[in-house]
Amino acid sequence: MSIKHIDPVYYMITDEQLLALLPQLENERVEKTISVNDTNKFGEAICSFANDLGATGQPGYLIIGVADNGTFGNPKTGELTPITEQLLQQLMDFRTDGRMVPPPAMVVKKFSFPQGDLAVVEVQPSPVPPVRFKGKVCIRIGQRKGVANEAEERILSEKRSVYAKTYDVQPTLGSSLSDLSIDILKLTYLPSAIDPEILAANGRELKQQVASLKFYDLRSDAPTNAGILMFGTNPLFYLPGAYIQYVKFKGNDEVSDFETEVRFEGDLTTQLRVINDFVKTQIARRVQRKLGEDYEEAYPASAIQELLYNAIVHRDYESNAPIKFYEFDDRIEITNPGGLYGNARPENFPNTNDYRNPTLAEAVKTLGFINRFNVGVKRAKAALQKNGSPEPTFIIHEATSFGVIVYKKL
Repeated sequence: MSIKHIDPVYYMITDEQLLALLPQLENERVEKTISVNDTNKFGEAICSFANDLGATGQPGYLIIGVADNGTFGNPKTGELTPITEQLLQQLMDFRTDGRMVPPPAMVVKKFSFPQGDLAVVEVQPSPVPPVRFKGKVCIRIGQRKGVANEAEERILSEKRSVYAKTYDVQPTLGSSLSDLSIDILKLTYLPSAIDPEILAANGRELKQQVASLKFYDLRSDAPTNAGILMFGTNPLFYLPGAYIQYVKFKGNDEVSDFETEVRFEGDLTTQLRVINDFVKTQIARRVQRKLGEDYEEAYPASAIQELLYNAIVHRDYESNAPIKFYEFDDRIEITNPGGLYGNARPENFPNTNDYRNPTLAEAVKTLGFINRFNVGVKRAKAALQKNGSPEPTFIIHEATSFGVIVYKKL
């Protein structure tokens, strides 16, 4: 059966198409199960469909509630699989909870038939493979499923080089492996990104390891922009706007004198930690209104951190302008080059998100600076509300920039 490639945002497989799939043997696009508890199996199936090693260019389907022979429920007992809201939410969590990077494009739906209910996960092939689930690159070829070997990871990396469109996975022309800090990559990133057993058994040359993480382009024999940003010995040489400019003004406008100016520049693996410490010690100052009262934060650290992560991940790195992190007497303003991207628009912000730099977002998540995908702005707003701070203002109608104003708790 040939299923037309369809937009996962608005459409999904039809009832008739689904029923036609059930009698078929499992293959590189279909997996069936009656279990509702085997979350590892679910994740491995979703990951393998996203990797699309066979280059079908078509969605894959995880079907929960049918046995291998296509019958509804347990073929021995006749007991049907309960398709609950909790199960559907657990399946949707694979898209945002960080176990799978980069996050897959997928939709989840409950189907009801006279024979019983089914839960279906439709997964689109990733434009930036390889996709990892808990540090493993899961694949399927026909009925065979497992973890990709060296040759298979190379195929996925080369497929990304051909089809990738986002700026962060394009090669930084003129650069070489020597432009990356190998120590930072090996000691800090690889243990966080790759399953320990796979890492221990890894005998591949360094270029291939880095390419499998999307930080090196084998076709061009050069690091990608994401590689230079995360591990570059001098990112500004290739990406002149890749820094954050912090200024603390004495007044409430940019013509005021300023007390402090700091430039955060260098590899992001290091700078993200430096920025975190700076926010905790210099921005989230605690104040006591009256003697004996509890201390309060003028700005909650977690909110400012989330908004800075958002600016770093979503900014347009083709621009030579930096991220502006300005502190005034009464507010903080964070502005980054690049407006809302892709499916994110003023009318659906912040409920709909899209990634200008998906590999960069994956790296920041892998290092533990963000906990889940697509929720940074919501987490920042929740932290401000909990602190009793005013509602932030988002500047979302500009085509070439994105901004947020966080007001000081008075």
